[in-house]
Amino acid sequence: VNQILLLLLVLTVCAILYNKVHQVPLALRNETVDLESPEEMEEEIPVVICAAAGRMGAAVAAISSIYSNTEANVLFYIVGLKTTIPHIRKWIENSKLKEIKFKVVEFNPMVLKGKIRQDASRPELLQPLNFVRFYLPLLIQKHEKVIYLDDDVIVQGDIQELYDTKLAPGHAAAFSDDCDLPSTHEMVRSVGMQNTYMGFLDYRKQAIRDLGISPSTCSFNPGVIVANMTEWKHQRITKQLEKWMQRNVEENLYSSTLGGGVATSPMLIVFNGKYSSINPMWHIRHLGWSPDARYSEQFLQEAKLLHWNGRYKPWDYPSVHTDLWENWFIPDPSGKFKLTRPDS
Repeated sequence: VNQILLLLLVLTVCAILYNKVHQVPLALRNETVDLESPEEMEEEIPVVICAAAGRMGAAVAAISSIYSNTEANVLFYIVGLKTTIPHIRKWIENSKLKEIKFKVVEFNPMVLKGKIRQDASRPELLQPLNFVRFYLPLLIQKHEKVIYLDDDVIVQGDIQELYDTKLAPGHAAAFSDDCDLPSTHEMVRSVGMQNTYMGFLDYRKQAIRDLGISPSTCSFNPGVIVANMTEWKHQRITKQLEKWMQRNVEENLYSSTLGGGVATSPMLIVFNGKYSSINPMWHIRHLGWSPDARYSEQFLQEAKLLHWNGRYKPWDYPSVHTDLWENWFIPDPSGKFKLTRPDS
């Protein structure tokens, strides 16, 4: 009897030890039961695009190109004014884009009150949504890293590559340098564009000279941004940008008669010497600067992102390389937005 009791005791102790070693904690068991699929566990890539009245087809084409060229878990933040939001929502929900993940965000233009100097030479540059990029942390709450894109772009590569852009410690954003590719240098020369600070800031003004920035410093283009929200908030980037907007209202430090209008210049000041670089092929720009100057077809096929910055947009006429843009355009189900073409 004693031997049987001893054997039972030994077996009981062994069973207890086995359970202690191999037992799965309750919390882990719960996570295992509720485990998301691999697709749902992928990091979410937030992409911010504005949908402005009169050019919503641009936002649709940009979104379509991104969605069609990636397997990544993209969440689109589509920013609009109160009057335009119903139109863009209906467009998406009644087209093949109904499968995308998106949030519609209303931008309140009252945040710009007293911060924009009226300028009649290019009034389109004063539209409120041009300044959405200044307020990214106010619109996007839960993400550490965010991509902002102008609406007049199409993406031919996998947006995951752009999202993986490395930002140096202390940098709140990455941009494309205007001196990065020889092919864009040729385009700049051919249409007389500026690619230095001289083309954006008025160096006759003492406040600009006091910055100590050489007028020959290469500029950058904020139409494509990879931003670190933690650094942006820590450095109070939005407040800095607003300060220079208000100073421009008072002192006319830059204007749309210069190279980049009123949205680029404050960013050039605030981010001078404090930004990381985006792969040049992820921002091939100036396609909208001339109705005649063209890139080679081979070069455009290799490009990851095309940007029609300038006056000549691919949904209007005249413009260049419109076939590449139209590959991604989805007609407006309501019929309100129509392409302008020679035979239309």
